[in-house]
Amino acid sequence: MKDCDKLLVKAENSPNNLSFAALCELAECFGWRFRRQSGSHQIFEHPKLLPEQGRIQNFQSVRGKAKPYQVKQLLRSIKNIPDEN
Repeated sequence: MKDCDKLLVKAENSPNNLSFAALCELAECFGWRFRRQSGSHQIFEHPKLLPEQGRIQNFQSVRGKAKPYQVKQLLRSIKNIPDEN
């Protein structure tokens, strides 16, 4: 199983216990690119999604952990990514 697949499974099984670094890595695995930092928030953008599909993802670390609602938002947006085929 690839690292991205392992991260996805980990996020799906335990969104309340995902590290902030793992959340950012998962976003990058699925095509989001870091755009900017605004204070403690890191902003990622996906070039193939519309705004209502989760094009922009805003992540914030809390003592090294990802916020569970942000993990869940990313997981919902991953399902909106169009297939390459």
